[in-house]
Amino acid sequence: RCPRPALPILRWLPRYSRAWLPLDLLAGLAVGLTAVPQALAYAELAGLPLQYGLYSSFMGCFVYCFLGTAKDVTLGPTAIMSLLVSSYAFHEPVYAVLLAFLSGCVQLAMGLLHLGFLLDFISCPVIKGFTSAASITISFNQIKNILGLQGIPRQFFLQVYETLRRIGETRAGDAVLGLTCLAALTGLRAMKSRLPQAAPVQPLAVRISYLIVWISATARNALVVLFAGLVAYSFQVMGSQPFRLTGSIPQGLPAFRLPRFSLAEPNGTVPFQSMVEDMGVGLAVVPLMGLLETVAIAKAFASQSGYRIDPNQELLALGVANVLGSFVSSYPITGSFGRTAVNAQSGVCTPAGGLVTGALVLLSLAYLTSLFYYIPKAALAAVIISAVVPMFDAGIFGTLWRVKRLDLVPLCVTFLLCFWEVQYGIVAGVLVSGILLLYSIARPPIKVSEGAVLLVQPGSSLHFPAVEHLRDSVCSRALAASPPRSIILDCCHVSSIDYTVVVGLAELLQELRGHGLSLAFCGLKDPVLQVLLSADLEGFRHFPSREEAERCGGAELGGSAAEPFSSTAEST
Repeated sequence: RCPRPALPILRWLPRYSRAWLPLDLLAGLAVGLTAVPQALAYAELAGLPLQYGLYSSFMGCFVYCFLGTAKDVTLGPTAIMSLLVSSYAFHEPVYAVLLAFLSGCVQLAMGLLHLGFLLDFISCPVIKGFTSAASITISFNQIKNILGLQGIPRQFFLQVYETLRRIGETRAGDAVLGLTCLAALTGLRAMKSRLPQAAPVQPLAVRISYLIVWISATARNALVVLFAGLVAYSFQVMGSQPFRLTGSIPQGLPAFRLPRFSLAEPNGTVPFQSMVEDMGVGLAVVPLMGLLETVAIAKAFASQSGYRIDPNQELLALGVANVLGSFVSSYPITGSFGRTAVNAQSGVCTPAGGLVTGALVLLSLAYLTSLFYYIPKAALAAVIISAVVPMFDAGIFGTLWRVKRLDLVPLCVTFLLCFWEVQYGIVAGVLVSGILLLYSIARPPIKVSEGAVLLVQPGSSLHFPAVEHLRDSVCSRALAASPPRSIILDCCHVSSIDYTVVVGLAELLQELRGHGLSLAFCGLKDPVLQVLLSADLEGFRHFPSREEAERCGGAELGGSAAEPFSSTAEST
């Protein structure tokens, strides 16, 4: 077999088929029509000038074409990443671009060191709690634009208070337009989800009608923003303007240059070290959440299409995209679930579809920015709300209540604290999940079967936090029996132990000998057996199987081999 190419593009480019080209072009165009209005909306969410959303939307498309391992994934600004940028970049473009550069460096380092496994420590309840809270936070953050309010604070609870207090100041034009756009987006989304597939045998008119409806539903963001812009322009021509508009956006492509490592302010210069200190924990949260979104999306669509992705390669692709993106004034980007879904549903065959999407964004920057002046902010707010509402998973609470109620703890901790500050919610959720994980390691289930001797069976591997629990369980049951009984430790479920466990077992053997009792082992796996033999434990005895222990153990340990094991108890 030929070695697998290190560069992912070389795995599919040599066998690229002409039949794939129209599908990749269509998918790239459909994603581009979604990406442009979302880019403007997400820049607003991040608290940055709107052109920065477009600056962030093309480099990831080009980089992922060369380095990505999933054909469906598209990189760019997302609602969650924009929310994080608004928290850590302080609505300052220089901070946002530097955050993209540093996040990319962290992701590159993690990819080169093969640290993608760190994502495995972020549990599903933590992710669901974060995304559900982010959905509510982001949606409510846009209510002010739907109602035409200004001067609303960023902190969620203050935002709720101020919005409700000032609801009487609502601008009727913005409210009507925003709600109309929101209703149209919801209707088009529902239409697309219920659209039946047109069969090739159906009449041409039916297939053309299907294509028109499908394109309209897929490009719904662009259509709604275009409609709202035309309405606003019409009012402008008539001499009145009931809407708050986006305003002027600089035309042209961004300069390719290093990000700035200091910030000039009227009262002095903020040096690089101070900027890093200001961003603080964001330098860990942003790259990790970016990777988490990208890998989760790639895995979801890879499983549907029947191929596998490499998390470390995804790290490298995302890291390169963020580093190079910072050279064109991009803020941090990640995989977009909505645009990836559009890509997959459009029948994309390779990552080459991203080239079309990136080119469309560049064309918009070069020639269309003057038209964006008339886009109402209420329409962009409707685009954001429509994109993030599906992220709220109300059913997860009932599911965890039925499946494992203990998982509700990290879910609720993350969900509630994310309303205070996003980073606190994520960190607290990971810590609670870690504590629950460590507790299960420290207190493995231990099954005790009574007979002539006690058969003790740990339900999982033994690590140092579990030593005292095992000793207490064994000694309490052995000495409480009447008369006291020797022990057979069935280790069929134990695949690894550490040095502290070996020391604990040596002390357990000594303690039982002090009471005139014995301890023997059975079912030891080879790695565990080698460790125990190397430790040269005094009085160590091992039976190859549980059956042999039941047959011979009773007589050797002072009991009757004929007496079966009867009652069973489990300690946790």
